[in-house]
Amino acid sequence: MIRLATYEDLSTILEIYATARKYMIANGNPSQWAYGYPERELLMKDIEKEQLFVSVENHKIHGVFAFIIGPDATYSRIENGSWKNEDLYGTIHRIAGDGAVKGVFSECVDFCKKRISNLRIDTHRDNHTMQHLIEKAGFEKCGIIYVQNGTSRIAYQYTK
Repeated sequence: MIRLATYEDLSTILEIYATARKYMIANGNPSQWAYGYPERELLMKDIEKEQLFVSVENHKIHGVFAFIIGPDATYSRIENGSWKNEDLYGTIHRIAGDGAVKGVFSECVDFCKKRISNLRIDTHRDNHTMQHLIEKAGFEKCGIIYVQNGTSRIAYQYTK
């Protein structure tokens, strides 16, 4: 089940992101979420804007992600390719699971697809696990974008 995150969920959400960072480091991706990203303040803003969601099974949170419908400044410039279209889209950001249950990514994508059929997502070039999941879910590589800190990400888009 997917639901909106609440302020009461923050400690669990932060634990999930800590687990995800450890997984990334152990799997050759030490810099994508370095220095405690995403920070508590960012997550609180996401909750306030009702754009942070959690995946719950048996009354326990196992996954978290931000989902925003509308233009994303990060995606305004793309290199080495192009977007499939410029229609209204939803963006999936900061997706992570605790590793205790399978299928968190698929559940998230299905949730988002029900809200809008045009989706964008990105990931670090060293995040091979996420690249595999994104492509398995039907997203296509579109090019390279740059996040706020200036580092590059592989950009993907899904359209129905």
